[in-house]
Amino acid sequence: MQMPVISRPHEPALFARTPGVERHRVAPGGLTVVALEPGDRIEVIDIEGDQHAELLAFTEDGREALAALGLLSSPGANFIGRLLSDGSRESQHVANGLLKHHIDSRHLPTAARLWPDGTPAGHQVKLQANAALLLIVAAPGGQTAVDSQQRASELRLLIHRANPSSLLIPTLPTPLGEVLDEFTISPGSARDYVVGAGQYIQVIDVAGRQCSDFVAFDRRGLDAGREIDLDPTVTRTLNGNAYPGPGLFSKFFDRDMQPMLEVLRDTVGRHDTFALACTARYYEAQGYFGHANCSDNISRALQGHGVQGRRGWPAINFFFNTGVDAHQQLTLDEPWSRPGDYVLLRAMNDLVCASSSCPDDIDPANGWNPTDIHIRVYSDKERFSIAMANRKTPDADPVLTRESGFHPGTSALTRHFIDYRGWWTPTQFDGYGTLAEYHACRERVAVMDLSALRKFEVLGPDAEALLNYCLTRDVRKLAVGQVVYSAMCYEHGGMLDDGTLLRLGADAFRWIGGEDLGGEWLRQQAEKLGMKVWIKSASEQIHNIAVQGPLSRELLRQMIWTPGTQPPLEELGWFRFLVGRLDDYNGIPLMVSRTGYTGELGYEIWCHPGDAMQVWKRLWQLGEPLGLAPLGLHALDMLRIEAGLIFASYEFSDQTDPFEAGIGFCVPLKSKQEDFIGREALLRRKEHPMHRLVGLELEGNEPAAHGDCVHVGRAQVGVITSATRSPVLGKNIALCRLAVDYCTPGTRVEIGKLDGQQKRIGATVAAGTVAYDPDKSRVRA
Repeated sequence: MQMPVISRPHEPALFARTPGVERHRVAPGGLTVVALEPGDRIEVIDIEGDQHAELLAFTEDGREALAALGLLSSPGANFIGRLLSDGSRESQHVANGLLKHHIDSRHLPTAARLWPDGTPAGHQVKLQANAALLLIVAAPGGQTAVDSQQRASELRLLIHRANPSSLLIPTLPTPLGEVLDEFTISPGSARDYVVGAGQYIQVIDVAGRQCSDFVAFDRRGLDAGREIDLDPTVTRTLNGNAYPGPGLFSKFFDRDMQPMLEVLRDTVGRHDTFALACTARYYEAQGYFGHANCSDNISRALQGHGVQGRRGWPAINFFFNTGVDAHQQLTLDEPWSRPGDYVLLRAMNDLVCASSSCPDDIDPANGWNPTDIHIRVYSDKERFSIAMANRKTPDADPVLTRESGFHPGTSALTRHFIDYRGWWTPTQFDGYGTLAEYHACRERVAVMDLSALRKFEVLGPDAEALLNYCLTRDVRKLAVGQVVYSAMCYEHGGMLDDGTLLRLGADAFRWIGGEDLGGEWLRQQAEKLGMKVWIKSASEQIHNIAVQGPLSRELLRQMIWTPGTQPPLEELGWFRFLVGRLDDYNGIPLMVSRTGYTGELGYEIWCHPGDAMQVWKRLWQLGEPLGLAPLGLHALDMLRIEAGLIFASYEFSDQTDPFEAGIGFCVPLKSKQEDFIGREALLRRKEHPMHRLVGLELEGNEPAAHGDCVHVGRAQVGVITSATRSPVLGKNIALCRLAVDYCTPGTRVEIGKLDGQQKRIGATVAAGTVAYDPDKSRVRA
């Protein structure tokens, strides 16, 4: 007899799958405070390995209580006390909170150190509380020089509650600031509330995967008898997006096209702003008569404000996962939101608002199980950073968009930023513009913040062996002081990432790529092979700026000092790096690599974020006489396409191998004797290629765009991966993934616009992917 099929999808970090378990992150060089009840169990996990952990415990009356966890204090374990006395705003905030629990942070006892040096990744300690306790857990660490590899890394806390809530609802996240009002909206209900101009509204999905409809009215308009409400259609049109994300123009507008709310933070990134709140008619059409619905609930909530009820409310549907597919059908699936996810808004004027917790339990809209929505209103005196959330892995804690150490310098020159891989990165600069920035790089010198690149320290006796197994390049041939460009592939030959590898010592490397997954992948392979190696995240402690252009060497030789053991800046070879200092022997420590992403002579400067503005100011002081200009992402895209340089999710993905992506040169299948991940698949793929990356030269002045189809006759034979107007060549060019049958230089193809058939742009296959300086004489100069 066949048993019934049961649905058990893998759903990382969804609270309903692990009730009673709380997850907390301890940031590198930071601390986290949690409360325990008698019987609660706690796991402290060293995620990346070789990271100390300190712990303090206190009773409800503020007495030291390590013994309640079976721990003793460790001599010299005073990091928590030093951190709380550093004078920062964050430490003062924590200290004030501890005072409410009768704990004076100025006179803390010595902490317990949970494990010795050299712990492997994933090492953990399990403890159990025999009393109600307040815990402080820290990941000790501090500022390290850019050439040092002893980085602090994060810890994870898992708390297994002895008496989890019978409602299976996780605890609410810590307030972001001074709370003026807060309330919980239970499923199948709605609530009205009033906010003043400048105040903040936080809409929190408590348990995850729960929709909340939001409407707002101008309060002064209601007082005057006018219903001036938030309008999704106006909002979509003025933002040019279905949902406005955080940023300068990310606002919700009313029907008079006036800004009503500004979006400051969004930890989900996917909502709905083009459909109605659920209505009685929707449920009636499904056969559920009399079912509670958000539209009727919102109408009732707003009655007291004189608002006319509606059968269907055009609302901002937070956490509602809808979309329009390729067939123009409105689609619906479970929300992306996870426990504690939120949207933070700032009221632009006095508002009357209403929020719901959706009652929909007949489709995936609320994950089939409606739960609570929580609203918090914060004081207008608060100042919150603009940010979205980024997760290294699906079950990782969200990290808000960060500002690099160079941000004070770049933000003084522009307000045009995008969230690029979790960091605010300029797209173009006021007073310059994309074309001026481009020409500065081609003709003089330009500077760009590239701190969003991910950096990982790979350390230990098996570091070389691990990297040789995980990268396509022959790492054993890499000398100290040398840099090599490589692909990182999956077993099937598809690319996980590309990046550069620096060798700092015999057993010390630094991998610089675009994906957080790169470090996680290295860690997974090391664990699988049982290797003695540590992979430490370094993106937070190393920020970098690119100095590119024919005058870049002339600029940097004035400011980079090197000891006799290092090459002087003028003699630094292509794909080499040096360790030096700013200006002289006593200057801040720096690393300089002769690398770049522009096809020009260029360098990258690597420093600690605390030193970034010293580097920035010195660059401008010496660079202005040379015509130095800032460089944004838009100009960088033009430069790298001309140079035939590839970009993740455009020229490559996990569905394309390095040969298809145009970087087959970094896969030495003949000369590299050792096995590496994807080798067998790449041997097959190289022998039987389906596509190649080629350059196209377009006819006329109409541009191509990423994703455009490429045809020979009626048949589609390729797709445009990247395209631009080349200012220096005076024509439109593109990179194209093309069927191998049509890759001969001079072959004529057509780029499809509209539906791919009604309009075509003629193009010719170029001799190579590099349209500008194909022999690389400039970058090698």
